[in-house]
Amino acid sequence: MSTIIEQVRPIIEPIVTAQDCELVDLEYVKEGPNWYLRVYADNAEGISLEECAKISEEVSEALDNMEKDIFPKAYFLEVSSPGAERPLKTEEAIKNAIGEYVHFDYYVHQYGEKFHEGYLQEVSDDYYILEVMDKTRKKELTIDKTAVSNARLAIKF
Repeated sequence: MSTIIEQVRPIIEPIVTAQDCELVDLEYVKEGPNWYLRVYADNAEGISLEECAKISEEVSEALDNMEKDIFPKAYFLEVSSPGAERPLKTEEAIKNAIGEYVHFDYYVHQYGEKFHEGYLQEVSDDYYILEVMDKTRKKELTIDKTAVSNARLAIKF
């Protein structure tokens, strides 16, 4: 049995793409007593409030017109930007982040740490090269792709 996200992605993605945006992420989560379907979309210029509203209207209509209601409970639909620290969920998203400041969380410690932040230098088939600051000097780390549990853009302070 497929998840709700797997069922709605083929409906939502073309709507987002038609607005010259990229579907960054989808979430179907329960918070307190309420369920939320969250659509995170973005484009090169940063998504506007008007674009979010247009996507929301079209997604709402498309989901309301589905032959079979796949949602077990009432939910709130939210369409928004993924924010400055957007998740990097796909290999393509990570490749597009070369040169950007990123945050990697790990399944197992890498170089003695649970996570690193730095500039993504390279993406290969098996690893990432991340330039980090070690006190006052720059250092390049080779991170095995299978060790990364979560990747996102980060803000450097």
